[in-house]
Amino acid sequence: MDLPTFWFLLIGVLLTGYAILDGFDLGVGIIHPFVRRETEKRLAINSIGPLWDGNEVWLVTFGGALFAAFPEAYATILSGMYFPVIVLLFSLIGRAVSIEFRSKRPSKLWRGYWDFSFFLSSFSVVFLFGLAAGNAMRGLPLDAAHEHVGSTLGLLGLYPIAVGLFAVCAAAMHGSIFLYLKTEGALQERIHGWMWRTFFVFLAAYVAVTGLTLLEVPHATDNFARWPAAWIVVGLNVLAIANIPRAIHQGKPGYAFVSSCCTIAALVFLFGMALFPHLVVSTGPGPGLTIGNAASSRDTLGLMAIIAAIGMPFVLTYTGIVYWVFRGKVKLGKFSY
Repeated sequence: MDLPTFWFLLIGVLLTGYAILDGFDLGVGIIHPFVRRETEKRLAINSIGPLWDGNEVWLVTFGGALFAAFPEAYATILSGMYFPVIVLLFSLIGRAVSIEFRSKRPSKLWRGYWDFSFFLSSFSVVFLFGLAAGNAMRGLPLDAAHEHVGSTLGLLGLYPIAVGLFAVCAAAMHGSIFLYLKTEGALQERIHGWMWRTFFVFLAAYVAVTGLTLLEVPHATDNFARWPAAWIVVGLNVLAIANIPRAIHQGKPGYAFVSSCCTIAALVFLFGMALFPHLVVSTGPGPGLTIGNAASSRDTLGLMAIIAAIGMPFVLTYTGIVYWVFRGKVKLGKFSY
């Protein structure tokens, strides 16, 4: 395997880790408006309180790896999606501020404002990532210098918006299953119904986006003819989705959560399969950016591989320790949000 391909795969692993881990805490933010009592709102926020900032380490690592391994693609994506990226950054900041500020005053108006901010920023983050994925699948108009020549409004096509909403549905389902695992009593009983509703909304969105992909992005299946073994992942993805309602019905929410994680991992894999070897597909007069023409020098990629081999175990260890320390049902205490 050559170094550009290795880094394409490693970036995919980092994106998968981020989508799974931050996916559920963003999902808790999306379903948060459905929690009505003050104590239960605090329980929902505290279920992700010790985890959400650590989960975003995966996003920082993903962005850093993309910048260092494929700097031209990084520059094209960020300049082409300048306004959505700015909104994304404000949403990430707003979400962090909402979590930290909400508990600072007992005022109902104060907490209501930060509750809305928590929901809106969580929704925006997930939607914008989905919008970016939809545009990556559909392609961007690039000139001969690999610069984006389209407009911001051009990013808001039917397909990218559909993928953005699909991402919101997936996060809501993932978050509701996680919140069910972390709660108990009356709140947990209500979340049981939310798991069913968010699953069926996700399923409808999944079918709709799959159909749209086949119509709007015909090149998405090209690599399956080249590597037929990839169809196995398609089958596993369907099985993972089918196991979510089965596990919920059998009272095994842990299995449902694992299936939800596998579903997200499979979707990221299929996204990579649709793109490879491209990083940015061009729909304009210029050529697209591939892992060949957008990669850093061989020496840079080699040095980065050594750094990744040293650094990744620390990230995995840190993540594992945090999840082990804060395992079990969430409780409110003196230092809770």
